[in-house]
Amino acid sequence: MAGSMTKPVLYGADYSVYVRIARMALEEKGIDYELVPLDIFAADGIPAWYLEHHPFGRIPAFEHDGFRLFETSAIARYVDEAFDGPALQPRDARGRARMGQIIGMLDAYGYRAMVWDVAVERLEKEAPEESLIADGLRHAETVLKVLMSLKVEGPWLLGDQLTLADLHAAPIIGYFVKVADGRELLARFSGMSDWYARIAARPSFTHTAQPD
Repeated sequence: MAGSMTKPVLYGADYSVYVRIARMALEEKGIDYELVPLDIFAADGIPAWYLEHHPFGRIPAFEHDGFRLFETSAIARYVDEAFDGPALQPRDARGRARMGQIIGMLDAYGYRAMVWDVAVERLEKEAPEESLIADGLRHAETVLKVLMSLKVEGPWLLGDQLTLADLHAAPIIGYFVKVADGRELLARFSGMSDWYARIAARPSFTHTAQPD
């Protein structure tokens, strides 16, 4: 580990896609970290002390040697750059730009559609709103089409190097395929289906799975 040997702390819940993204980055770098459980949906609400870590009351938040961060992409980039271990960002400007584009697209167009409009709606509602699920699937199909168009030849989204783009996509798609709608749509994109099988087998993915 570069710098201090102080163990970094991540605040969040194991059910969170975005907490899992940050955890996967820590796992891929081989960093020993502490996960402090924080349920933002708890009946008694968000604890007041946590707002010092994340003023908007979302998860995750991160701390290392007194340095605090929130926003998953910022945390993942810091983890990659501040600690020893395999590089998780391309060295070239175009590769980094493409990585940022994929991450931004997933945040803007993939997360809500895949996780909330499809998976959560199907899993958590006694009477799911089918029109919402159908609309989510339409957006998800566009996201998968774009990912396929941007994917570089090789095992990972940007080729031979595993990057933060892969770590960002994996938990979102992993939640999406909890339901048959998601699995069936992903199966129509063989390149993405093969990619998902590959990343789902990595220890960073299996170690951060929410317990059943």
